[in-house]
Formats: sequence, C-alpha cells, structure tokens
Amino acid sequence: MSEQTAAADFAALLRELKDRSGLSYGVLAKRLHMSTSTLHRYCNGDAVPADYAPVERLARLCKARPEELVELHRRWVLADAVRGRKGAAVAGTPSAEESAGTGPGEAATDDAPPAQAPSADPVGPTITSPAGGDGATQTRGDPDADPASARRRTRTVVLAGIAVAAVAAGVAFAVGLPGGGGSDGDADAGRHRPVGAAGVTAEGSVSPSASPSSSSGASPSSSAKEKSPARTPAGSAPAEAPDGEEQKSGVPVTVRADPYAWESPCSQRYLVDKPAGEMKPPPLEEGAAAWVAAHGAVSSGQQYLRLTVQGTGPETVVVDGLTVRVAGKRAPLAWNDYAMAYPGVGCGGGVQTRAFAVSLDSARPSLTPEPGNADFPFKVSESDPEVYYITASVSAYDVDWYLELKWSSGDRSGTLTVDDEGRPFRTSGNKGRPAYEFPIGGDGWVPEGTTKLE
Repeated sequence: MSEQTAAADFAALLRELKDRSGLSYGVLAKRLHMSTSTLHRYCNGDAVPADYAPVERLARLCKARPEELVELHRRWVLADAVRGRKGAAVAGTPSAEESAGTGPGEAATDDAPPAQAPSADPVGPTITSPAGGDGATQTRGDPDADPASARRRTRTVVLAGIAVAAVAAGVAFAVGLPGGGGSDGDADAGRHRPVGAAGVTAEGSVSPSASPSSSSGASPSSSAKEKSPARTPAGSAPAEAPDGEEQKSGVPVTVRADPYAWESPCSQRYLVDKPAGEMKPPPLEEGAAAWVAAHGAVSSGQQYLRLTVQGTGPETVVVDGLTVRVAGKRAPLAWNDYAMAYPGVGCGGGVQTRAFAVSLDSARPSLTPEPGNADFPFKVSESDPEVYYITASVSAYDVDWYLELKWSSGDRSGTLTVDDEGRPFRTSGNKGRPAYEFPIGGDGWVPEGTTKLE
C-alpha cells in the first residue's frame, strides 16, 4: 500500500466522523488543544499524526462507535508504517555507484558499467572491500583521473567497512544477552533482562533453535526466541536455500506497546511519592508518559495497556497467545493516590474489541477475555494489524510484570518479550492510600470527594 493510499484511507474515516458530529474544525480543535490548520491537514490527508492519542480523542468527541475506533486505529497504523518505510528509504538512498550495481562489496556488472572505466595500468595499491562476500575489489586509480570518482570509490569502501563492523558488533553484543521467559515467580525476575529503551515498539530478535541463549540481533523493548533452521546474522544476506527456494529469516511480526493508554480518565490513577502541593495538574492522555516520568509515578490499582500487533510482510502470522510473567512482587507502595479525572466531568466507555483482563494478585496471573470477546489465536499481516487492550488489576501487591507473545508463521515460530521500553510494567495496589483530585478551574490538588459540584 502506498503512502498516499494509506493516508487517504485514514483521512477519509476522520472526515466521516467529523462531518457526522456536526462540529466545526474550530470547535474540535479547541477541545483537542491543537490548531485548526493541523486538524484540517489530518482530515484532508495532508499529514498523518505521529501519535495516536489525539486521533482517539477526536474520534471519541465525534461519538465514534467501538468498531469505528478499532478501524480508525488500524488505518492509522498502516499510514504511520508506510510513512516510516518512506523515511527509511530516503535515509538509505543508494549512491551513484550502488545504483549502477557497484555498491559496497559488489563488483560492476556488464549491464551496469561504472561511471568511469579504470585505466589499463592503475597506479597505487589495490584495496579489497571489507564486505568480502563476493571478492569485490576497488583500485586506487591514476592521480590524473577524476578526483570525484576516486572519492566516491573510497567512500564506498569506508561505508562497507563501517557496515560490517556494525553487524559484527551487534552480533557480539547480542550473543551475550540472556534469554527471556521462563517460569513464573522469582526465577523470572532473574531471567528477565529486557534490551534497549529507545521506544515502545516491541520487535523480536532471532536466535537459532540449536542455541537458545544466543541471538543474532536485539531491538528496543524486546527479545525473542525463534525456532527455524539455518538463520544468518542480522544485516547479512541469507544463504542460498536448497532447490532454489528462498530462505526466510527475521521475526515476521512487530508489537507496539502503549503502557500509558487510558480506558477513560475516570479509571486512571497514579501513585506518586510526593505531597499534593508539589504535584502538577493532571495531564491529557497523550502527555501521560511525560507526566509519569516527571513525577516517578506508578499505575495505581490497575493499568490499561494497548498492544498493536502487525506483520512485517504479506504472509499471515498467527498470534498464538499472550502469557503474563511476574518479575517481582512487593508490598503495595505507601504513596499518595492521584486521580486523573476532573470531578463532575463524565467519562466515555472503553473499547471492548480484543479486550482482556488479568489479576496480578493471583499466584499465576493469566489473561482472560472480557465478556463478548474472542480468545487467542488471532491472525495478523502487514495490511491487517490487531489491537489488544489489557486491563491489569492489583490490590495487595506492587508488581513488576511483562508479557510474552507467542507467534507462528509456516514452519517458523517464536516468542517476543513485551515490556515498557526495556523495563517491566509496574502496577501497585492503592488500598488505604490518601487520594486526591483536581477541581476544574482549581489551582491545586484537594482530598478526593471534597470538591463541591454546582
């Protein structure tokens, strides 16, 4: 799907919701705390929001039905993914030599001659490309030759060397990583070592089934174990498969975890180890992550987690299930409890499609589908993502936890570890803790239940 098509499909549904609401761009923009021109660009398909939170708030203001909310999120995921691929393509635009078939580690071919033919008797030493896969060499030509061409050839060799060094370093680093998963309880606490903290997208690395403790690569917020034959290191070309069949490699599914999604402001609370006088006002949902980081907050009573699962290619990937793993349990935090809802303001209902619940107080927590929802397995692909909503509740403990997503595609299968940017999710009980609310128009937090409603 092209960028224009994905953005147009996303914008078409936005316009439909906006027109059906009967509200003007100005009114909606004011309620969403964004400029009218920005909202207009979203609805016209001229721009795709980098974050889904304002899109969901717009849809709720327009009274979108639950199935429309899910479809809107699906279209945004596709538009955002296509835009990401376009950016990667621009960043990796091949040089003139690569376009002509003389990229790093690749010899010139008859149907793609080099921009400048080498002299019959080159002067200077021959430089062997570090890529080395096909024995390609580059020569340092005559000093009277075109200096720009010489610089391009030198740059090609240097870039090839950097690429190989980066791959080697990545493999060496990944081999030292311990495997994720295991049994529940204290054993998981010692074995769970999430990798990276560069974002919430949880993508898996690949490890040969013969050596489960090793990995050919690691990506932010995840680790993976894949059972499939003859894997090659990340960044290198796969070996030629027997009988001319193409050999597949890599994890064919990605997971984006949003641990600071809100089912509704009325349901979201945070525990913070600060007095009310030092607290900032409640954030909007899209500002929740920054607010939590600034205050060192922990989800209170329950945590609402949104997972977006999408294939990386056209092949179908089966999501076999999600397993809850506990990395640690302690007594609940003795901190103050802050409610995100403003007293007297109504809250909308949550989306129940693909919704699950888990009690972290259980000895062996497990996901249970909410009433009216189907259970695993589900199917995903690049053009057909799935969104899962998980409500994790706790009252008696302060719990560190994460998820393991099991997938399969053809003869391949594996497990992805899903967490909070390289750390376990954290949810604590709030029973008996001092609770506070923030009145509309007020200038500070007050004890919950003391606000006078007109």
